[in-house]
Amino acid sequence: MFDRRELLKAGALFTGAAATAPFSGQAFGAAASAKFRWDVMPPESAGMSRSGIDGMRAAIQKNIDSKVISGAVTAVSRRNKLVLFEAQGFADVDAKRPMTTDSLFRIMSSSKAITAVAVMMMVEEGKLALEDPVSKFIPSFRNQKVSISPAGNKDPGKVRMVPATRDITIKDLLTHTAGLSTLSEQVPGLEALRKNAERRPGDTLSTAIPRLGTLPLDFQPGTKWRYSPLDGMDTLLYLVELASRTPADKFLQERIFSPLDMRSTYFNVPASETGRLVKIYAAKDGVFEQRSWMFGEGPFKYFSGAGGLTSCAHDMLNFELMLLNGGNFDGRRLLKPATVALMSRNHVGSLFADWIPFITGGNGFGLGVSVVEDESRSAGKAVGAFGWGGAYGTESWADPKLEVAAVMLIQMDPAPPSPKTDFTQAIRRAIVA
Repeated sequence: MFDRRELLKAGALFTGAAATAPFSGQAFGAAASAKFRWDVMPPESAGMSRSGIDGMRAAIQKNIDSKVISGAVTAVSRRNKLVLFEAQGFADVDAKRPMTTDSLFRIMSSSKAITAVAVMMMVEEGKLALEDPVSKFIPSFRNQKVSISPAGNKDPGKVRMVPATRDITIKDLLTHTAGLSTLSEQVPGLEALRKNAERRPGDTLSTAIPRLGTLPLDFQPGTKWRYSPLDGMDTLLYLVELASRTPADKFLQERIFSPLDMRSTYFNVPASETGRLVKIYAAKDGVFEQRSWMFGEGPFKYFSGAGGLTSCAHDMLNFELMLLNGGNFDGRRLLKPATVALMSRNHVGSLFADWIPFITGGNGFGLGVSVVEDESRSAGKAVGAFGWGGAYGTESWADPKLEVAAVMLIQMDPAPPSPKTDFTQAIRRAIVA
């Protein structure tokens, strides 16, 4: 099958890389057996400088002092040693509540990488395959149409519907090449169809996702990269639910969160923990204005694998360490090294790089994660670094070449680009050996 060949191919690439690049064996092999300690270690023990660690703090503080962000929590590991775990600024500006290292953040699209790992677990078990059409599991996705509209068109009469050349696949959804509910310009005349597919009060994945199959696609499957902010990954989490015969929240808890000691990652934050939530702000002319979470306050029965999770720096770093170490965390294996290698290589050619070149240029896209291909455009990450972020500024990634796992969590709407760039560059400058 496609997936078995791809996994074997990825395994061969992994083995070859390990033979030629010293970092590969460390990042995906030997380091995996080391017990990770949540104690900040001397930077020299991880080949980093003390002045470089200070530079990471300064990079964040600069953005706080200039009122670009209200605060942040950051965590960095190198060579499986924690070298930075820092809370800076405020979790609640008005109440002067300081940020703490266990502050909770609405991680939005940072949820997507977690959903992708869940999908790949099912692929490893043979319950899903990347080449599987979604219609194999959800019949409403069979024989979808594609809407064709001239650029800038506002006349519904000029919209044509043509048959999709094939049903969309699991891989299409993982790589944002399915054309399902993308950020493309809204085609006129399809309002009734979109309204029919909208989420309703009381919906769950099982009641809402099948309605998405009634939507026309925005382009022929596999021909473009266009971000599906919600529906694509939500559909994937529903497929995990179907394949595992386990409710999505229970699956993530039992198969990912518990093994990774992700003690504070939730779809519904317990009442006892809501005091740890960071306020969401918009920054305007040096003033912070509070914003509401786009999903509302819950409790939720619809578990969005695209953006519905709340988490903290401790949990997100453990997740990235698992990926950095080839699917292994403290002796607990979630994925095979070949599967992580498959996730973290480019599957879309130049489609992602060409999407918004001044943002996505120099990057490819893997299975649920972006992948650095041009180091000169990465703001400090090395070729092969992979990860994804969220709309409010949460970022986490694994960088096998640099042997780094990193997390930067903020809560700004919209998220400014400078904290991520400044922090990533500071990490690179801190590496001395």
